[in-house]
Amino acid sequence: MEQIKKLEQAKLTEITKSGRVVLEFSADWCPDCRFLDPFLPEIEQDFSNIKFYQIDRDGSIDLAKELNIMGIPSFVVYQDGKEIGRLVNKDRKTKEEVENFLRSLD
Repeated sequence: MEQIKKLEQAKLTEITKSGRVVLEFSADWCPDCRFLDPFLPEIEQDFSNIKFYQIDRDGSIDLAKELNIMGIPSFVVYQDGKEIGRLVNKDRKTKEEVENFLRSLD
């Protein structure tokens, strides 16, 4: 999973323009975000047709506000440049919740 410390609109447009892309908004200080870390490689492997990016919410705060990312960890999914789904709240998420969410978008 590629990590992006500061995501701005131009870079967002570039990385989401083609194919399916998942942005996971996270922060180093967030224990619920770190809870997911061990499962992320497995999720990426289970959904190998999707490109995953981990976005530092604090470094990307302006874009996070624009996208209404209020709680973390949060996931926003794009298909060919258009947002198609989001799992955005402040609750801890399990591997199963994330995978069920991703499956629901097919």
